[in-house]
Amino acid sequence: MAKALSKMVLNGVVSFKSSRATSMASGSLYHYGMGFSTTAPNDPDTHDDFKPTNKLENSGVTLKDIIEQDVKNNPVMVYMKGDPNRPLCGFSSLAVKILQEYRVPISSRNILEDSELKSAVKAFSTWPTFPQIFINGEFIGGSDIILDMHKASDLSLINHLNETT
Repeated sequence: MAKALSKMVLNGVVSFKSSRATSMASGSLYHYGMGFSTTAPNDPDTHDDFKPTNKLENSGVTLKDIIEQDVKNNPVMVYMKGDPNRPLCGFSSLAVKILQEYRVPISSRNILEDSELKSAVKAFSTWPTFPQIFINGEFIGGSDIILDMHKASDLSLINHLNETT
């Protein structure tokens, strides 16, 4: 019985000829015989615990407030793709490596997890790219800026970082 079931499943997978994703309906995707949805169902039977929520909604706290607190409360704050233990782009990785050379604690937020945060950080710093590095409340720039400062042994970078320890 198990062999027959296994063979049926295998034949069904092998005979499924589409290797492309095709759209079934708005917010749905059909890929390799599997259906995926990017929208929350409007089913009244769906429990509220499983519906997407916005934690900032009705709290009176804005993303700008969060960014201001991050920058103020963390001596080295990096808005980056990924986190210091697992950067998800070369520029973020470079920034982390340079900062780690100075042995300072690095606080970060992964901008890939929240597109609204990403936009808010860009507006806050008026800088279009990531990572964005703040040291002692001051916006320094991206990985290219701190790399240049590091290569030039620029005392301002060293002084900024030494103030954190």
